[in-house]
Amino acid sequence: MALLEVKELDIQFPTRFGPGHVVRQLSFSLEKGEILGLVGESGAGKSTVGNAVIDLLSPPGRVTQGEIILNGERISGLSAKQMREIRGRKIGFIFQDPMTSLNPLFTIETQLIETLMTNLDLSKEESYKKAIELLSAVGIPEPEIRIKQYPHQFSGGMRQRVVIAIALAGDPELIIADEPTTALDVSIQDQILNLIRDLCKSKEVGCVLVTHDMGVIANTTDRVAVMYNGELVEIGSTQQVLESPQHPYTKSLISAVPRSDIKLKRFPHVDYIEKEQESKKTIDVKQHWLGQRQLGEETDVTNEKEALLRVEAINLRFETQHAFFEKNRKYLQASNNVSFSVMPGETYGLVGESGSGKSTIARIIAGLYKQDSGQIIFDGQEISSMSEGQRRSIRQQIQMVFQNPYSSLNSRMNIFDIISEPIVFHRLANDKKQVSNIVSDLLDYVGLGAAAAVKYPHEFSGGQRQRISIARALATRPRFLICDEPTSALDVSVQAQILNLLKDLQDELGLTMLFISHDLPVIRQMCDRIAVMKQGSIVEEASVDNLFTSPQNPYSQELINLMPNLDNLSREGLDDLLV
Repeated sequence: MALLEVKELDIQFPTRFGPGHVVRQLSFSLEKGEILGLVGESGAGKSTVGNAVIDLLSPPGRVTQGEIILNGERISGLSAKQMREIRGRKIGFIFQDPMTSLNPLFTIETQLIETLMTNLDLSKEESYKKAIELLSAVGIPEPEIRIKQYPHQFSGGMRQRVVIAIALAGDPELIIADEPTTALDVSIQDQILNLIRDLCKSKEVGCVLVTHDMGVIANTTDRVAVMYNGELVEIGSTQQVLESPQHPYTKSLISAVPRSDIKLKRFPHVDYIEKEQESKKTIDVKQHWLGQRQLGEETDVTNEKEALLRVEAINLRFETQHAFFEKNRKYLQASNNVSFSVMPGETYGLVGESGSGKSTIARIIAGLYKQDSGQIIFDGQEISSMSEGQRRSIRQQIQMVFQNPYSSLNSRMNIFDIISEPIVFHRLANDKKQVSNIVSDLLDYVGLGAAAAVKYPHEFSGGQRQRISIARALATRPRFLICDEPTSALDVSVQAQILNLLKDLQDELGLTMLFISHDLPVIRQMCDRIAVMKQGSIVEEASVDNLFTSPQNPYSQELINLMPNLDNLSREGLDDLLV
């Protein structure tokens, strides 16, 4: 008997224009101890299927047909009280966005212990001991200290590890993992995936792994189900689907996976996806609004020899334990004497484990954090000591694409207001009509279309929200773009479109970028030079080719060796899809 059976499932989200079919006639099964990968585009319905299994569809979404069976018992259609008995105890769920699935008002200790006491009937002391074991198992350093902290004191990757620990806390029979490694670096990703694999094999736990990372699929799953536009287009063993894909869409996905063995000038466009989806309008950027410069700036920044950005001996520590006396306080050194420079037109990469200080450095440059010591010099000006008024023109030139597209967009504002806000604030348009035209062009440019302007963030998938974030960042025509995990929420085909867009802007406008990512194949394709960070310090800096072919630091070597990829798989029959 299968652990999980999904039979002819239909899911609809009613709209004012009629029912919107999100999932159509979906059927699959999962055996005990098996890991089934569910892959497809953002908006294909992958996460919706996982939410339907545990009856957490966002209203007004509903299952209109079909049934869901767990261990021979139908669980679709159960009451809310009956489903609460199943969630946590029988089904563990790892949500895609760790910040919205953790309560910001409670410590990690409170949230983990509550879950353990509810699902396992343990005492508070027993729950605390098991909570420490769970945090250690998912790679949280100093769990006795970190368990006392709040979610906002963790990096994105560390928050995701906490969510995974909570999902495992009830010893479930089935785990639904919705992009569980999205915010994780390769070393912790490997640790988490090994944990899930060991759990599935040793305790016969079944796992539905929803992901857009084909490298994770290749290294983790037993079978793969491919979804497109709400339908199942192909299912089979992992080796069969990845090495001999039958459906054109599956071939498209595999072809668009970034290479880690060689660097390509551009990410490949895939014929099937380009025909099926609306691609961005062809725009001559230099003649377009995006290509115009402010304040009479006409110089070609790519010809400058001086660094556009210099980071000099930056130090910043966060207080992790407050006490009245200084000697009893504890601190985390987030950045330790960090120095590097970025040349005009260059893409400089930062890689390292979650909590290594990558995002901290980005936020210091953007003016969101204030360093304890050191300098940030942009275009010859020391900017970290400027007043807020002095920084206004600098903020226009330095923009940031944040890691989390869910919390970085205001849910009460429609997309037009979100993108137009920086245009109006910096007075980049003469009237409302020009603002409207600029917003429409930006939405076309990131592949969403002008019609998206009247919608709200909740109407978009995670990947689509990230494209909105990128459009907003481009709205001020920045010279320096900070990309903090900009593709972590994107499937491989949309990732290729977005990264090609960034490459186009860099080539045509001399755009300079600081690119932060845990996805090493993406780093190889995007960056000119790379700095590897560990525990707040840079341990190695090298050109992209030197780092990937002959890393010098043992930590860099470990990251390269743990990198999941498809380089060893046969790509026979796929090259004809590339255009």
